[in-house]
Amino acid sequence: MALYGYWRCSKNLQDQERQVIALKEEGIPEENIFGDKINGTSNYGDREELSKCLDLLQQDDLLILEDMTHLGKTMVTMLVEVNNLIERGVYIKTLDGRLDTSLMNEEIVRLIVGVMGYAAECELRNIKHRTSEGKAVAKSRGVKFGAKRKYDQFQIAKIMKKRKAGEGYGSIAKSLGMKKSTVQTIIQREVAA
Repeated sequence: MALYGYWRCSKNLQDQERQVIALKEEGIPEENIFGDKINGTSNYGDREELSKCLDLLQQDDLLILEDMTHLGKTMVTMLVEVNNLIERGVYIKTLDGRLDTSLMNEEIVRLIVGVMGYAAECELRNIKHRTSEGKAVAKSRGVKFGAKRKYDQFQIAKIMKKRKAGEGYGSIAKSLGMKKSTVQTIIQREVAA
């Protein structure tokens, strides 16, 4: 029986070191630890390291994950992945202690994974809802989202003066060292205001 580990963390907000250390503490050789820095809601085709890991697994191997959400964020995706692994004779264990398929019969595993998948779906839905509510509150307080503007009120005034004088978007942009599309956006925004 070979041991394999898989970690997943967000691109910007997390670091995998804690998960890697925990997997090594389970006795997994470093060459058998795979991981993706990717969004939790990403498609499986985007999880290249997970695909590599799953392809290497043989009958009686043990795949260790921090938790089941690394295999999927929905009940269906979790059940599909777990069923595929069970049918191949691969065992699954989570570091959070919620699942160890080597100690459970298949029916119990499917029930537990179904419940965990449902809980993951609910949590993802709740996170999205709380995020949109938070954004709405922030917007009502005047918080602006998106990239900061790379121009100031002085430049806007210059652009509008040049436009009123009949200059074209391209010549205005060139004279101020800006992109033509930026000048167009500024003029359209100022005219609409």
